[in-house]
Amino acid sequence: MRWPRAGLAAVGLLLAAASATAEPRHGISVFGALDYPADFEHFRWADPNAPRGGTLRLRDLGTFDTLNFYILRGSKPASIQQHEIRLHDTLMTRSYDEPDAHYALIAKTADVAEDGRSAVFALDQRARFHDGSAITAADVVFSLNAIKGKGHPVLRNIFEHAEAQALDAHTVRVRLLEGAARDLLVRFAGSLPILSKAYYETVEFDRTTLDPPLASGPYRITEVDQGTSLTLSRVEDYWARDLPVNRGLWNFDRIRIDWYADRTSALLAFFADEYDFREEFTAKSWATEYDDKQPVQDGRIVRLTIPDGRPSGMQGWFYNTRRAKFADRRVREALDLAFDFEWTNRNIFFGLYGRTESIFENSNLAHDGPPSEAELALLRPFAADLPPEVMKKPFKAPTTDGEGGIRANLRRAHGLLKAAGWEIRDGALRNAEGEPFTIEFLNYQPSFDRIIGPYVQNLERLGIRASTRLVDPAQYVERVKSYDFDAVTARFSPPETPGGELWSYWGSRQAEIDGTNNYAGVRDPAVDRLIEAALNAGGREELLTALHALDRVIMWNRYIVPQWYKGEHNLAFWDRFGRPAAEKPPFHRGVVNSWWFDAAKAAATGGRNGG
Repeated sequence: MRWPRAGLAAVGLLLAAASATAEPRHGISVFGALDYPADFEHFRWADPNAPRGGTLRLRDLGTFDTLNFYILRGSKPASIQQHEIRLHDTLMTRSYDEPDAHYALIAKTADVAEDGRSAVFALDQRARFHDGSAITAADVVFSLNAIKGKGHPVLRNIFEHAEAQALDAHTVRVRLLEGAARDLLVRFAGSLPILSKAYYETVEFDRTTLDPPLASGPYRITEVDQGTSLTLSRVEDYWARDLPVNRGLWNFDRIRIDWYADRTSALLAFFADEYDFREEFTAKSWATEYDDKQPVQDGRIVRLTIPDGRPSGMQGWFYNTRRAKFADRRVREALDLAFDFEWTNRNIFFGLYGRTESIFENSNLAHDGPPSEAELALLRPFAADLPPEVMKKPFKAPTTDGEGGIRANLRRAHGLLKAAGWEIRDGALRNAEGEPFTIEFLNYQPSFDRIIGPYVQNLERLGIRASTRLVDPAQYVERVKSYDFDAVTARFSPPETPGGELWSYWGSRQAEIDGTNNYAGVRDPAVDRLIEAALNAGGREELLTALHALDRVIMWNRYIVPQWYKGEHNLAFWDRFGRPAAEKPPFHRGVVNSWWFDAAKAAATGGRNGG
């Protein structure tokens, strides 16, 4: 499962001296700087005069069977997280035009100790849950303890080294425990959902449910049709609607989400005006399946490409190294050599993508060139166990001529497989015990078959019996949670200043905990040490040094066959919305939270009136 960027992957690493002033401030950030003054009126990218009203219709794929977002069990409505629709307020909320700054929401101020190891948050006494009950310090303490005790493993991993104490009804002290990264104070402010202690005294926190939980944000869930649709309604008496962090935002009266079986049916439904907005992630669809549609030709549907300033991260085939056949790095390199990205990009993606070569792709977090002396200082203690390339040069993925000429790469792959103990016998690649090498690619989207297909054919040329297994989304989620797969496609999208989520994807301890994002099963002391170095960095340069070194180790160990990236958003929407005149924030798409329904445009499309 993947958590939203602004929720779990919200912030970064260190409260620098500039922020450790030991006096209350209206915001908090990783390195101390705040672009907005204490008396700011609204975010620069929001329109404070935006009208409110109308309905935004979205789509999701597959199904859902729970509205409890904070535990492992159940299939959650992914679109609520992906669109970052805020149901539960946090102490502070992100600005999105700064890498990691957060500003007052439930908490009016944060008073960070000079050593950066504790902070006192003063709550806004106006803060309310949707039933009108006050949000108190006791709710904050309860929320942390509930997440640490019974929450989703990803959440537990983030907050396990924090403790909270209610000093009075509206004041909370947060202290970092031994082993905590100092970014945890910022994560606490920006990522911990504040839950109602009173509500969960009568409701089990760790059970799946289709009853909308008591929340506090700008929207509440008002209609539920299991696995089919959800309707969220704007809270008219939302306590924080006029705070600077919310002015001009959350403008739709309703947000309706409908579920479709797959991308193909969802795209057809979009052209039939069954929903309003989609981000297109399929290159073939974007290149070939829009221009000939009448609503596109007559301008009722708008296509828009906007830059994405966030790290693209890593998307690839994650091979499950818990299984012996993938444990040898030479085998994983051979599997990488069998993927012809250049042919795939030319023939399937219409040349729209670049090859991913970093877990922090599309950002300055990615390593580049040979390692610096500072990186080598971190790497040398582990040099004997690292691939020798780590200490010498940047990672580069295998390349081809793009014409299907992959024979040279397959020869290299054969040699690597033979060195690792695999040889062709009786028409199949087998190990010393005679067991055939098989790979099953677990998938829940039929549209991905056209991409996996050519890769499978190349693997078969190596003697590997490769196949795809298409399962329903619910089964897919359960199998991935328990690591019951050979290979899955996944994407790790780090925040602008990475923090505790690094453990979830790459940490040794997480490799054996169900439900974490360590899909590859990475268990590497060098990786663990570099994550620690990143989480305890003393400044931005020190942070980048640790991340660059970590990037090299992950990529040269070939835990993933990297796929592709695109530093843009391809958006398509029915032309019935208004947008702020200001440029969108660099670290957010800015659609659901800052756009609004335009009744005049809607009438011109021949569509609905906003209901």
